[in-house]
Amino acid sequence: RYALFYNRLKNIEENEGGLNKFSKSYQTFGVHQFVDGGIYCKEWAPGADAVFLTGDFNNWNPFSHPYKKMDYGKWELFIPPGQDGFPPVPHGSKLKVVIRSLTGELIYRISPWARYVVRYEDKVNYDWVHWNPPQPYIRKHRSPKRLKRLRIYESHVGIASPEGKIASYKNFTYNVLPRIKDLGYNCIQLMAIMEHAYYASFGYQVTSFFAASSRYGTPDELKELIDVAHSMDITVLLDVVHSHASKNSEDGLNKFDGTDSCFFHSGSKGTHPLWDSRLFDYSNWEVLRFLLSNLRMWIEDYGFDGFRFDGVTSMLYYDHGIGKGFSGDYNEYFGLHVDEDALCYLMLANHMINFLHPECITIAEDVSGMPALCRPVAEGGGGFDYRLAMAIPDKWIKIIKELKDEDWNMGNIVYTLTNRRYDEKYIAYAESHDQALVGDKTLAFRLMDAEMYTNMSVLTPLTPVIDRGIQLHKMIRLITHALGGDSYLNFMGNEFGHPEWLDFPRKGNNESYHYARRQFNLTDDHLLRYKFLNEFDKDMNKLEERFGWLASPPAFVTEKHESNKVIAFERAGLVFIFNFHPYQSYVDYRVVFLKYKILIDSDSSEYGGHQRLDHNTEYFSEEYPHNYRSSSVMV
Repeated sequence: RYALFYNRLKNIEENEGGLNKFSKSYQTFGVHQFVDGGIYCKEWAPGADAVFLTGDFNNWNPFSHPYKKMDYGKWELFIPPGQDGFPPVPHGSKLKVVIRSLTGELIYRISPWARYVVRYEDKVNYDWVHWNPPQPYIRKHRSPKRLKRLRIYESHVGIASPEGKIASYKNFTYNVLPRIKDLGYNCIQLMAIMEHAYYASFGYQVTSFFAASSRYGTPDELKELIDVAHSMDITVLLDVVHSHASKNSEDGLNKFDGTDSCFFHSGSKGTHPLWDSRLFDYSNWEVLRFLLSNLRMWIEDYGFDGFRFDGVTSMLYYDHGIGKGFSGDYNEYFGLHVDEDALCYLMLANHMINFLHPECITIAEDVSGMPALCRPVAEGGGGFDYRLAMAIPDKWIKIIKELKDEDWNMGNIVYTLTNRRYDEKYIAYAESHDQALVGDKTLAFRLMDAEMYTNMSVLTPLTPVIDRGIQLHKMIRLITHALGGDSYLNFMGNEFGHPEWLDFPRKGNNESYHYARRQFNLTDDHLLRYKFLNEFDKDMNKLEERFGWLASPPAFVTEKHESNKVIAFERAGLVFIFNFHPYQSYVDYRVVFLKYKILIDSDSSEYGGHQRLDHNTEYFSEEYPHNYRSSSVMV
């Protein structure tokens, strides 16, 4: 694998003047304005017989501005400035690339490199709009220093409002970022930013890879959002989708030059059997240029601090991991079933990011557990900094869904939370956007279900269902945070047990926005119990900020007692003790450590607990051997 990576990198150095120049192609491909007002255009369309540029600037004459054919399927066009010195293609004007295919068919396309596309109310498809404002947004703040540990707030701009509508970049900047900062998260992961024609795809059916979604606002408003986040010392990651692309052709990449291939594999190899989307040909030189340049553009133009790569498992294997249960056997990861070209692309991407922007962070969404995916490329690894610990949320769902409380297996919970490859960093999470989507249930909804509609008011009696749900919600999140990995992730709204599910407007729900929103107002209402979960999440994050357990070595588990349902472990100089027993409390329970003072207690009244412990007492150990230690203490 390293040899394949090295040969590709060497070819880029010899034939393209180096990785720096190769990945900077976003500054030349597409449509760009020179300082003197002239317009330079460049496209890659290997299956085209002729290429033209048309739009508002030439009254939509499809043949007045032909491109010149270059080597290797590239096409170039230069339009000089007007006699008055003004650019011939004004800011805000509509454009189209006109392709004459080898069969003589004339097709109108959006440039794959388009920076701004808009769908007007009377249109079905998106329009390409030339974006070159006379006074572009200028960044005011530097990016934060590279974080040693991440507390990620997974976010979607469009649903970040209690109102039933598509929320804006401005709303997120001035209403949501302060909440995230107050909750103690130091990183946001923005979903659904790359333009996608179908809103309900959650941003995972990308149509324009270089365009920030216009449904939330303008590119400059996204730049402002990132800049303001940086002013709060919040790192901003982009959920990048390079694993596949939308099948749209009118306003997407599909059949750009009139052929079935171009950016993708032709035939069945180029279509994902489950997602019904197109699959990139990662062995193609120009596809590598396109994808590497795309990453670099999001970093350098917008100020993103790194990426969460979606669908990595689908990229790694020719069968896309469909229907496979990975056991960890090495034969599952090395063989002819692995797509080495896709893996080589990921190695090139991480190498480029680390070489040009070492402050940036990359995360892999891989469910298979590919060995060395998060080791340096120089070691033959994939080069990612982190991978998502995707087995953890599945385990919590399985436990809550299938087992009675008294049947919870403490050893199995600890095994799932600690089962990770040595010296590869994992991001732990109890639930993400996957569990919030319609058809699934969040932890809060699984625990409390219909009673969330009637019994979340402090003015109503605390029912057993709500009491159990609130307490387990806090315990599950804390033990996942402290034991599950090297960083932590939460999907927006789940920190306070957001009720119901997430469902985007579509025909099946009469295009309703009722479930495509986040009801932050629930935590502001002091008569609702959501405030307890919100406060616990905030204090949990701030305690981690103080003691830094996520950046500490893995925890040492001192107890996992099946009949008592107790788990105890040490990490970062702290001792964590969890009692998962459904009805048994313990007085004078012996555990291993020297002395203790309570720092956070899920039973505290401010977190909706019963305040059964005195936080003002400091406890000291005695020389009483317990669990292979010479001293212990009663709690």
